[in-house]
Amino acid sequence: MMAALGEAPIAALDIGSSKVSALVVQKDDDGAIKVLGSGQRESKGVKRGYITDMEISEVAVREAVDLAERMSGVTVDEVWAGFAAGGLVSDVANVEVELGGHPVEESDIAELLAAGRAAIDREGQVVLHAHPALYTIDGVQGVKNPRGLHAGRLGVDIHVIAADEAPLRNLDYVIRSAHLGVRAIVASTAASAEAVLTEDERDLGVALVELGADVTNVSLHAGGMLVGLRSIPLGARDVTEDIAMAFGVPRRDAERMKCFYGSAMQSPRDNHEMIDAQVGASGEPMRITRAQLVTVIRQRTEEICNEVDAALRSLGFSGPVGRQVVVTGGGAELKNVDDYMGGVLGRQVRVGRPRGLPGLPDALSGPASATLIGLALMAAKGDDGLHDIALKEAARTARSGGLLSRLIRALKEGY
Repeated sequence: MMAALGEAPIAALDIGSSKVSALVVQKDDDGAIKVLGSGQRESKGVKRGYITDMEISEVAVREAVDLAERMSGVTVDEVWAGFAAGGLVSDVANVEVELGGHPVEESDIAELLAAGRAAIDREGQVVLHAHPALYTIDGVQGVKNPRGLHAGRLGVDIHVIAADEAPLRNLDYVIRSAHLGVRAIVASTAASAEAVLTEDERDLGVALVELGADVTNVSLHAGGMLVGLRSIPLGARDVTEDIAMAFGVPRRDAERMKCFYGSAMQSPRDNHEMIDAQVGASGEPMRITRAQLVTVIRQRTEEICNEVDAALRSLGFSGPVGRQVVVTGGGAELKNVDDYMGGVLGRQVRVGRPRGLPGLPDALSGPASATLIGLALMAAKGDDGLHDIALKEAARTARSGGLLSRLIRALKEGY
């Protein structure tokens, strides 16, 4: 299949702890995004979101991208990659400049953001996202658009997401070893938010719980941007491991049992429904009740939900009971996980499924693909559509060497 007329194809790459996924999309002349091809491979060289085996990870990247290239009929040169490891930190940097009372012009805002390069610098870390929030005029906060307003002092809060340099370098190296350029590295939770949150939710305030295989990222979004982030080193694979250990079944069988028969909520009929399983390498047959399986799943799910509750409290997510929580990621595909989490948190919880795109395979329509689709949506916005000054700089810079050196150089030279 040949790519249709329109802008150049865009490739997204999500290197997760359970799978490596690639997606090729294209935006037509009307701005509509269409999926051209996709590929997926099992991920064996990633643990808790960190690259732990360069060679195995590189092979998985090559194979996933190759599948997407064959389906789309285009050659992928560079990708927008997601970073899902723990250790991401969020912070707010405040910057202010003197104006002397004249009306705010575009050049004043540019000067303000340029002055912010020192404020957003994080020693020993790389800034992935730097999103200007609401502006302040002479100390008055909450100004969305200061252009044309008279001001003695103009300020802005810049929300920063940063990560340790070493794991980012490893991610960058693996992708480049597969002979691909890295156009940008995006925090997975920012990409997932792009795919599953509505504009109203992001503006009014919402918590996003990204249940990955090995890591659960909890983030707050308000005023249209990510404003707080916590990472929990637990995920859906921990539930699978618990099932494997509890019943002595292989991991693949444990995953199958979780997907087909598992639930986060118990029901009376679970005591009467039987599940066939094979124990150990010899494959000895065994029968358990669905209630036994759900009990094991509930124990780990309760732990994760309690950790999520603690993370939300530490982020100050309190106030109106109606403030919503959205759960996404592969772990959100567990039956009734939204109802169970809602009971623990005392809030309304919905499963965040990525918005549909023409040509998207059914296998990529669930919450497990939120990061991958979010990456494609962010990339399709182009430089002018991005309000993230760090990401915009990374995407605009011509490909030369590794992405990390460009990010670091951008911080030193200014935007």
